[in-house]
Amino acid sequence: MWLNIKSFEEYNQIYNQSETDRLKFWEHEAGTFYWRKSWDNVHSGGFEKGDIKWFEGGKLNITENALDRHLNTIGNKTAFIFEPNHPDSFRRTITYRQLYDDVCRFSNVLQEKGIQKGDRVCIYMAMTPELIISALACARIGAVHSIVFAGFSAQSLAERIQDCDAKMLITNDGLRRGDKHVPLKDISDEALKSCPTVKNVIVCQRTNRDIDWVEGRDEWWHMLIRNASKVHKAVEMDAEDPLFILYTSGSTGKPKGVLHTCGGYMVYTSYTFRNVFQVSEEDVYWCTADAGWITGHSYIIYGPLFNGATGVIFEGVPNYPDAGRFWEVVEKYRITHFYTAPTAIRALMSYDIKYVQKYDLSSLKVLGTVGEPINEEAWHWYNDHIGGGRCPIVDTWWQTETGGIMISPLAGITPTKPGFATLPLPGIFPVLMDENGKEIQGNGVSGNLCLKYPWPGIARTVWGDHERYLKTYMTSYKGYYFTGDGCRRDPEGYYRITGRVDDVLNVSGHRLGTAEIENAINEHPNIVESAVVGYPHDIKGQGIYAFMICENDPNDPVAFKKEIHNLVTKIIGPIAKPDLIQIAPGLPKTRSGKIMRRILRKVAAKEAEDMGDVSTLLDPAVVEEIKGGKAY
Repeated sequence: MWLNIKSFEEYNQIYNQSETDRLKFWEHEAGTFYWRKSWDNVHSGGFEKGDIKWFEGGKLNITENALDRHLNTIGNKTAFIFEPNHPDSFRRTITYRQLYDDVCRFSNVLQEKGIQKGDRVCIYMAMTPELIISALACARIGAVHSIVFAGFSAQSLAERIQDCDAKMLITNDGLRRGDKHVPLKDISDEALKSCPTVKNVIVCQRTNRDIDWVEGRDEWWHMLIRNASKVHKAVEMDAEDPLFILYTSGSTGKPKGVLHTCGGYMVYTSYTFRNVFQVSEEDVYWCTADAGWITGHSYIIYGPLFNGATGVIFEGVPNYPDAGRFWEVVEKYRITHFYTAPTAIRALMSYDIKYVQKYDLSSLKVLGTVGEPINEEAWHWYNDHIGGGRCPIVDTWWQTETGGIMISPLAGITPTKPGFATLPLPGIFPVLMDENGKEIQGNGVSGNLCLKYPWPGIARTVWGDHERYLKTYMTSYKGYYFTGDGCRRDPEGYYRITGRVDDVLNVSGHRLGTAEIENAINEHPNIVESAVVGYPHDIKGQGIYAFMICENDPNDPVAFKKEIHNLVTKIIGPIAKPDLIQIAPGLPKTRSGKIMRRILRKVAAKEAEDMGDVSTLLDPAVVEEIKGGKAY
């Protein structure tokens, strides 16, 4: 039987059971799936060597659990409702049977194009059903999918393709995002100039604009799939075989290819989706994320499908054609479960409340937030105006590397508190660590958030660089997984995430490495050196503030800022553009050459009155000059 927690008393009981016998707890969860062969060993390895394995020797195909096993019971149930960018455009509903047929057809297409088990396939697409079909078809044939958010630049796309040696790229001719056109095929063509491993490009029509075409490499999706057979036997996979690579920013310039595997990820995403959201058979669930991020992988594609849920695929943006778009969709499809980012909530709060009030939101049962901690003001607006004070809010904390939700209320079960992720899920054991690497006991304390034991959904490595995996997550605190987040545990034992403690920014719920942005800025011929920090931003949570030393002070700082924006957009993508730039005579450095970022953070946050001890700086006078500078 599935584990379905139905009361807070039951939560406490099951949490204690999971602590008493972790392996038995996870074995029970895994036993609810269809396995072609059961596992030989529930779990081995640990954080010391990063050699973590779950359900070793187990044989399965993840798509048989997402699709095949539902056909005889809910084959005619809607799996996805597709809501296009413009509300008047053609929308679709796709049943589990139709999704299965399309995945089988595209699996045959991939195999006919020479894609085999273990090959990497890059997906750079609009948020449409074809993106999800592509990912599931890869999983069905044992290929490793790498979805790249369709807002990244040609250079960022190329870096990701090169890092994993992808053999194929699947893309669109273009996409519409709000009132903007994004020429995906043109961007892909530019990226592929430096990607010799890509032999085939499959292009799915979306905008019907004229595009360049490379004969022998490029082929149309609709031409390939129309005659493909809908009969396909899924390839047998080991529980520890790779499922997907997803690139996430780190504290160094190069993005990390986080690798998730088949068995543990399946068990964990299914368990967390079911218990956090408490979705019933008749409910309509909508996660507004893009599949280019982990939230889309775990809680649009895999988690809901394992549980036979009906989900929404949303191509648009929250404020197009106006600020009522989210709420119009909620009314249209009678959405019951709504999962979005605090950034979106804060942005929509700034509009007239009439955009909410004109729609009937009475269908809503559960609200959720993801990507960053939600501030109390946004929590109350969300609770009062969207949920009408009757919908529990699940403020979920997790990461790309964790695979699924780790700390969160269970909807309607855990008593909530604004701004708090509340309590860990059964099977998850967080600890707070001090600067000496010791666990901080008791409540009413703060420290660095670590995890004490592995869980099935944890990423297994960084693609091609296991040393980086160990260094990033498992060396700061020996024997623990370090999340990179600071955290407070209140007197009741509830957890509140206080933000990143490393050089990674959380901008609109997206992780961006400061080094990655600095490297892009430094490409400008007039830049000698730059330093990027985060600062409090009313909408994004964290904004990007770039301090720059220039060869020659620009005559027009506003025009110069535009040059920096264009450069960063070209190299990374528009999500990484600095909100503010400041031309500085120098940067605060120690005598060993390390930039004292805490000083820059205080300047950016307008907290420059107390800079602390600056006597150890190579040039303490530069601090006063930076404090007196102007941001653009």
